[in-house]
Amino acid sequence: MSEVIEVTVYRLDELSEAAKEKARAWYREGGFDYDWYDSVYEDFQRIAEILGLGLKTRPVRLMGGGIRHDPCIWFRGFCGQGDGACFEAFLSHRKRAPQRIREYAPKDTELHRIADALQAIQRRNFYQLQADISHRGRYYHEYCMAISVTRDSPTWQDMTGDAEEIIVEAMRDLARWLYRQLEREHDYLSSDEVVDETIAANEYTFTEVGRRFG
Repeated sequence: MSEVIEVTVYRLDELSEAAKEKARAWYREGGFDYDWYDSVYEDFQRIAEILGLGLKTRPVRLMGGGIRHDPCIWFRGFCGQGDGACFEAFLSHRKRAPQRIREYAPKDTELHRIADALQAIQRRNFYQLQADISHRGRYYHEYCMAISVTRDSPTWQDMTGDAEEIIVEAMRDLARWLYRQLEREHDYLSSDEVVDETIAANEYTFTEVGRRFG
């Protein structure tokens, strides 16, 4: 025999503080099932291009049967051992990279430092250094990138002794920088203020104790 049960539901701002925390926890648990990192990836792709990195791509099959090509960028986070970010790319010299990165990100001294280090080592090697960066292993952090550095010299001249170390460390520093941007974006999107705004915008309702209704 069917019966009608009446339940009083509440908006987030009508809940007690304890119930609000439970409602926020519900949203945070399932609220990131979309590509929230897209803006960070787009910014990184622009920065990579300025620094002379051509990001590799991988095919991704779409629901309608088509294929798109996503950049080879990966991360895992944000509170476990082995968390980090990495990427796959080809590196070559890019003219005016230090000036262009300062124009694009005038306050980011870490990007300035990376661009300056790449420019300096390229200058000492007549701007002939190249690198192939690939992901390896099951994890995603800066030490999961295999980085092969070569010098494209028409006279078969060897690279300077410090070239490989400087290029490798610059690429790992760039991966660390990327991870920090992803972590910062995630922290922002999961903050109480933004979570509250999102819950309100979607008109979610809850029971008195903060359990999602429906």
